[in-house]
Amino acid sequence: MKKIIIATANKGKARDFKKLLEPLGFVIETLADYPDLPEVIETGYTFEENARLKAETISKSLQLPVLADDSGLMIEALHGQPGVFSARFAGEDKNDSANNAKVLAMLGEIQPENRQARFHCTLVLAHPEKDSLVVEGEVEGQIAKFPRGENGFGYDPLFYYPELDKTFGEMTDEEKNTISHRARALEKLESQIEAWFN
Repeated sequence: MKKIIIATANKGKARDFKKLLEPLGFVIETLADYPDLPEVIETGYTFEENARLKAETISKSLQLPVLADDSGLMIEALHGQPGVFSARFAGEDKNDSANNAKVLAMLGEIQPENRQARFHCTLVLAHPEKDSLVVEGEVEGQIAKFPRGENGFGYDPLFYYPELDKTFGEMTDEEKNTISHRARALEKLESQIEAWFN
């Protein structure tokens, strides 16, 4: 069995990855399985820099394949913010409710047609003896006027996907995992992962 460590302690993110990767025959562990690892500080200015930093640092420590993602929300009316600062947009403590509240406050009364946004995901798969594999995925949507739905995590309750007339927070895992930025990046990863491993 091939093991991949997902470089996250975020339970929602870990669940997404397990659902998408376990059917391909991978055994998935997360940082929760390695509590003694020092935290990797994300000092990059791009999604790829941060994902690469996490994947390559942890992979070197464990001598195992590590998959890291850096993803975020980019809102046109806010000139691409929160971007790479999505997780800590409202302050150093990662707080989904505070981040969502800050986004809504900054957008104010901007009309729906001017609330375009996209979720971006960069995945980096690293191993000490290989060149890292880098893939990206994006999904377009809008920022809702108020949070909707109890599912997902992060900005999911705010991210409205017009084709399904739902926010990510209103979608089932199955719905979200067919269209999300992470699912799209993983599709690209899936097409290259066997060759990378071999």
